[in-house]
Amino acid sequence: MDTIKFRKNNVKIIAHRGVSGLECENSLPAFVGAGNRSYYGIESDTWITADDKFVMIHDGKTGRVSNKDLVIKDSTLEELSVVKLNDMEQGVTRGDLCIPTLEEYFKICKRYDKIAVLELKNDYKFELFPKMIEIIRSFDYIDKTVFISFGKTNVLEIRKLLPKANIQFLMVDWDEKEIEWLKENNFGLDIYHKSVTKELVDLIHSKGLEINCYTVNEKERGEELVEMGVDYITTNILE
Repeated sequence: MDTIKFRKNNVKIIAHRGVSGLECENSLPAFVGAGNRSYYGIESDTWITADDKFVMIHDGKTGRVSNKDLVIKDSTLEELSVVKLNDMEQGVTRGDLCIPTLEEYFKICKRYDKIAVLELKNDYKFELFPKMIEIIRSFDYIDKTVFISFGKTNVLEIRKLLPKANIQFLMVDWDEKEIEWLKENNFGLDIYHKSVTKELVDLIHSKGLEINCYTVNEKERGEELVEMGVDYITTNILE
């Protein structure tokens, strides 16, 4: 097993949920696997538990990636810590695959000197933003973190608390009416790769902003996007 190599030129490549084409998504092995390769950054998703802790998992429930189906916001960190994740195969767990904490994720990003691309899920509690920022600051990693979210209120709150932070707004399709809003708030665009055109790339760059695209897993499409001039490519398996 290995990543798929492609011609990336100067585009920054982000390991989506870690190197999730090789290891269980959002697991420590997936993060370490990305750390040991040439990726610019490691992307992951954070949810808040019932006892106001931060864990790294994509869905609001554990069922898709585990043999237990717990609701993250209704479960404590202790309850989630014993959940074993699937080893790239539904129903087959592995002893070393657990749900990481925010601290464990940043520890790996720092150890391997990778940019942290941190997605804030849409039901984030605003009163806990300062706590999350304090954790990131404890690793001296604010300047090496890209905050991303589909939630406008999430990215606006981060901008209020961290005026100079690198923030990207997630979208599936682009709406030209949103471009000025991105410019006003100095948000980059992180968009589904099938919605990316050369026209969009040029428009975003004309506003002095950056464009990231997710989730690109085919070599040919990756090289097309490189030719278009995107700034970042987020991928499970390309390198």
